Amino acid sequence: MIEKARISDGKQIQGVINTHAKEGKMLERSVLEIYEAIRDFFVFRKNGKIVGVTALRIYWDDLAEIRSVAVLKSEAGKGIGEKLLKACFKDAKELGIKKVFVLTYIPEYFKKHGFFVVDKSTLPHKIWKDCVKCPKFPDCGEVPMVKTITEK
Repeated sequence: MIEKARISDGKQIQGVINTHAKEGKMLERSVLEIYEAIRDFFVFRKNGKIVGVTALRIYWDDLAEIRSVAVLKSEAGKGIGEKLLKACFKDAKELGIKKVFVLTYIPEYFKKHGFFVVDKSTLPHKIWKDCVKCPKFPDCGEVPMVKTITEK
C-alpha cells in the first residue's frame, strides 16, 4: 500500500535507501536529510513494514525531481517501484508540474517508464547541490533523464 511518509518512518526510509547506497546505486542519506524532506516521501508498506520508498522534490514551478527510488531486494520485481513512480507522477500532475527528472545509474529502468536522457546542462544548476556531497563527484556517471507529465 502506498501512502505519504510520516515522521515515524524516517529511520525505515533511511534503511531502505542506504541499503542501495552501500552498493553504490544511489546517494546515501542521513536520517536528518530524511526528516527534513519527509513531506516529499512516499512509502510502500507491506504488513506494516516499509519495503519501498521514493520522493518528489519540487525545484521550480514546472520542474521536480523523483529521488531515492528504492525497494528492498526481497520485494524486487513485484512492481513496487513502478507503483511508487506512478504516485510521484500523479502528485506532480496534481501540483501542476510539467516535467520530472531523475539522476540515475540505471537509465534502462527509467526509459521503460517514459524518461529520456538529456544533457545535464539543460537542468538547473541547483539540482547538483547534492552531488558535492557524493564521494564520486564530479565524475559519478549518473545519467540525467526527463519525463513530461501529460495532462491526461
